[in-house]
Amino acid sequence: MVLDTTYSSKENKDSIKKLVGQAFGFYDIIKLKGIGSKRMVIDDVSPNLKQYTNSVSDINYGNIELRPNGILIHITKGLQNFTWAIPYYQLVIYKTNGSSIHAQGKFVHFKNNNMLKENKLFFSKLLNEKIRFDEQYNFQTQ
Repeated sequence: MVLDTTYSSKENKDSIKKLVGQAFGFYDIIKLKGIGSKRMVIDDVSPNLKQYTNSVSDINYGNIELRPNGILIHITKGLQNFTWAIPYYQLVIYKTNGSSIHAQGKFVHFKNNNMLKENKLFFSKLLNEKIRFDEQYNFQTQ
């Protein structure tokens, strides 16, 4: 679900909270050593996300925020902000010539440059959180 978060609204906050959970508390943020990525350059998006990016030759930026049950991808288009909420059970990450996040029939591909390399620790933290989330549904038969 992609929401226009340029202006804060109770409906958007409630929708995000239902889908990916309440924001981490102060203690959890310190324990995780931060929950947000640095800004990254968006190289490409799926056709159904094109409306949320700059149509001219401007650089598109995005960043990722961790939540207990998923992630938020924040995309900046000029003066507007859009947030794509992705639960962990729908999240798929590919590392091919950059980093690509897929879910809900959409994708965002981040350009392979210094900004992406600075977020290497964040992506490992993201994968650890996804694994931790998936482990609660790991049913093993013996």
